[in-house]
Amino acid sequence: MTINFHGVIKVLGIMLMILAVAMLLPVIVGFYYKEIFEIKTFFKVIIPCLILGVVLFHLKNPSLTKLKARDGFLIVSLTWIISSLVSALPFVISGTIPNYFDAFFEMCSGYSTTGSTILTEIEGLPKSMLFWRSFTHWLGGMGIIVFAMIFLESGVKGQLIASAETPGPTLDKLTPRFSDTARNLYVLYFVFTIIEAVLLMLGGLSLYDALVQTFGTVGTGGFSNYNNSIAHFRSPYIHWVIIIFMTLCGINFNLYFIAFKQSIKAALEDIELRTYLSIIAIFSLAIAAYILIIGYEHSIFKAVTDATFQVVAVITTTGYMTYDFDIWPTFAKILIFLLMFVGASSSSTGGGVKVIRIVVAAKFIKKGINKILHPNRLYEISIGDREIQQETASNIANFIFMYIATIIVGTLLVSLNNFDILTSFSAVLTCIGNIGPGFNLVGPTMNFSIFSDFSKLVLSIIMIAGRLELFTLFMLFSPHYYNSNKA
Repeated sequence: MTINFHGVIKVLGIMLMILAVAMLLPVIVGFYYKEIFEIKTFFKVIIPCLILGVVLFHLKNPSLTKLKARDGFLIVSLTWIISSLVSALPFVISGTIPNYFDAFFEMCSGYSTTGSTILTEIEGLPKSMLFWRSFTHWLGGMGIIVFAMIFLESGVKGQLIASAETPGPTLDKLTPRFSDTARNLYVLYFVFTIIEAVLLMLGGLSLYDALVQTFGTVGTGGFSNYNNSIAHFRSPYIHWVIIIFMTLCGINFNLYFIAFKQSIKAALEDIELRTYLSIIAIFSLAIAAYILIIGYEHSIFKAVTDATFQVVAVITTTGYMTYDFDIWPTFAKILIFLLMFVGASSSSTGGGVKVIRIVVAAKFIKKGINKILHPNRLYEISIGDREIQQETASNIANFIFMYIATIIVGTLLVSLNNFDILTSFSAVLTCIGNIGPGFNLVGPTMNFSIFSDFSKLVLSIIMIAGRLELFTLFMLFSPHYYNSNKA
């Protein structure tokens, strides 16, 4: 079956119109702070973007109900790349980030909720620009296409399209129409946003600061408007509010609907959730205990707070920081390093391999060992009450292999900058996992400005690929994608 290019163009038109409307928010911020030059800059992008979106939407009038999964992969990949390309323009035009490769990197980092940055001085930049930078986290967290599905015509096969964008192995259909599912997800997303922003304001933050930190938290992104991230706020209350919401947004959002429609107990029986919370508890206590025992920290409360914050920030791939974990003792850094390979839950706003894949992989490793010991015994692998099929296991194995292969190739390309191995490796690892900080020259207190334009482009593509679960983007480079007769 050929690709429905007319349908793809129509959806891209909708996306451009949504992007133009979204840019009105930083315009409002600009009016409040009297940033007239930045307001004009945004309108230089908004107006052409809106006109082009309308033209593309009306260029042809195909029925979007005919879109297939194959079209979804192209729609999602183009949406994320074009959104990053367009969203970088205000930074370049205004001179906030003059180098387009830098601006593109920053926007890929924003939409993919990675939080890695090329900026060396943040606090002096226009507030409207910083607001737009952080708002891209909010847009990318739940998914640009999932948001667009709210506005698409009734009957469009949104499940097929959004599944190419949603983080994790599956995206459950919560309602008969996926547009209703998308609407429900964004209502919950919006509620989380409002509650956290209010709680942060109760802790003394201004509305602007509260929204910026909230966008980075609920989107598990990590952009802050301060050079030293959340460490700027020397308030345990602020730190724990952000810890709680990072944790909540790293949970499979479908479980909130299960808890509401069935019971909290039913949601808590989910093995991915139990594993996710167990990892957070075990790693946080291990790091806190270690830095206390060796005398690196003397306050139990501060040790627990710093350890928990960094563990949650890394496993949810938010990337905020209250402490430079790169100067922690080796044991603590190794635990943080291991968390970079885990990631958050499926169908959350977090990135990484995802906890459910780790769980399934562990179960199959156990099965392999048992088969060697007892070759004639039959072993079934199940998650809850559902048996894991061989096809599912194969898909997970393929994903993990592709994940590792991308890290290897990416590290090889980035190594052309001739930085040390840990810097190059962790830069790729943190980008593909959408985490934010790495180690050494890209540690929590450092940034990615040291890399060449070529490396920034490579890392930008890796960030988007990681956010889209690799295959969504990489399959577009296969000639079979365009000439296959399969649906």
